[in-house]
Amino acid sequence: MDLRPGAENRQKREWLRRDARPALAKEGSLAPFRQFFATSPVSCPYIVGRAERKLIVELGGNGAALFYDDLSRAGFRRSHGFAYRPACRGCSSCVPVRIAVDRFSHTRSTRRIRNTNRDLSGRLLAAHATPEQFRLFSAYQRSRHNDSDMASMSYGDYRGMVEDTPVRTAIVESRDTSGELLAASLIDLLDDGVSAVYNFYDPQQPRRSLGTWSILWLVEQCRRHGQPYVYLGYWIADSPKMAYKARFPALERLAGGAWTEFTSDAAGPLPFPPPQAGEG
Repeated sequence: MDLRPGAENRQKREWLRRDARPALAKEGSLAPFRQFFATSPVSCPYIVGRAERKLIVELGGNGAALFYDDLSRAGFRRSHGFAYRPACRGCSSCVPVRIAVDRFSHTRSTRRIRNTNRDLSGRLLAAHATPEQFRLFSAYQRSRHNDSDMASMSYGDYRGMVEDTPVRTAIVESRDTSGELLAASLIDLLDDGVSAVYNFYDPQQPRRSLGTWSILWLVEQCRRHGQPYVYLGYWIADSPKMAYKARFPALERLAGGAWTEFTSDAAGPLPFPPPQAGEG
């Protein structure tokens, strides 16, 4: 399976873009025939005391992949057959971020993680759930997110997360030399790179920093295939679960409708701390 859209898909995308351009210009919107909805406020899962509200749109039809390519560049993420982005009143803490592959250069920290995992090999597969993946997923949830709804997901729920997709989705399985599955990444394949939908890994292997290694693997594959970006979702400074993304080199952020180089109070990317027990 290739990270890049095949020749048939590229031709179809070009036809769709050419066909859609007059309608887009006439309507003056990203998707004249799509309707966006705002959800009711609920408790924010990332910042205590705040309310979360999302703007969502259903993905479907022949143009779903093309539509989602554009939505990804506009800061949207995907869950099953829907794309969403935060639309919280009075809050802009969720910042879309991506890695610019051409500018990516290993730091001491990422080089250490890469070298630690030289015995691992990743394989890009079609988005099909397996019991082996689910066992790893469940172990990860129990260890890292035991208080979340995902910790109680059944195999059917997991299968829906992986296979219920209207776009070009794949899963990366990472195995050691004995063939044991240590990490998996659910990803969406875009016309300008990949979107990391969800990573999970063996929580009993903390010294490997498998979550970070999974992203580094995607960066390397995009580099090999000439794809410019790895989309990481949202960086949230006040959430430890999301703030770690600022540590990746060559990070860009979406602000004011434009992607710009990510900057923080520190000069350059922050180092990944040496993993402690229970971390990855």
